Amino acid sequence: MKKIVFVIMLVMTAMMGYGQTARQVLDKAAKVVSNRQGITASFTISSAGIGTTSGTISVKGKKFHATTPVATIWFDGKTQWTYMKNNNEVNVSNPSEAELQAINPYNFINLYKSGFTTSMTTAAQKYQIHLVATNKKRNLQEMYITINKSNYVPTQVKMKQRNGWTTINISNFKSTKLSDELFRFKTTDYPHADIIDLR
Repeated sequence: MKKIVFVIMLVMTAMMGYGQTARQVLDKAAKVVSNRQGITASFTISSAGIGTTSGTISVKGKKFHATTPVATIWFDGKTQWTYMKNNNEVNVSNPSEAELQAINPYNFINLYKSGFTTSMTTAAQKYQIHLVATNKKRNLQEMYITINKSNYVPTQVKMKQRNGWTTINISNFKSTKLSDELFRFKTTDYPHADIIDLR
């Protein structure tokens, strides 16, 4: 009898992981990504429109700082500064949801809670969440988010916009303490750059 109870307990424990909803898994992933002190990661973005580029990203709440071979981006939660290395130019803007999603792979933590239907499949050591926009006029129509089962770290984000699919692969995820200053452009660091305000 004890063996039967033990086996039932094992089966129930194993099933608990599979009983989670897509929203519950996203909530846990969002909690990991929304570390109050900050996180850093490496990424590779592939898109028919822009080709493929790699870089690093630091995120703290809605703020992020990304560096690629061609550009450095600062976003303090409202204003975005994009420094283009080839022409020593800084564009200042207030980006849209779609623009933020294309740059910040972790922006989904601010999107999934409303305006999307969700479904989930599981395989090996990952969850794959499928989000579909309820508003067909929305620029960001569909997303697939792959999340590691053991630590709830997102490892891939695929999104469908009007100009096609973009895939963002994420690696080297680390929780770390980040200063708010990291997310603001400093003119003293680029004294000869042309600043163009697009707001």
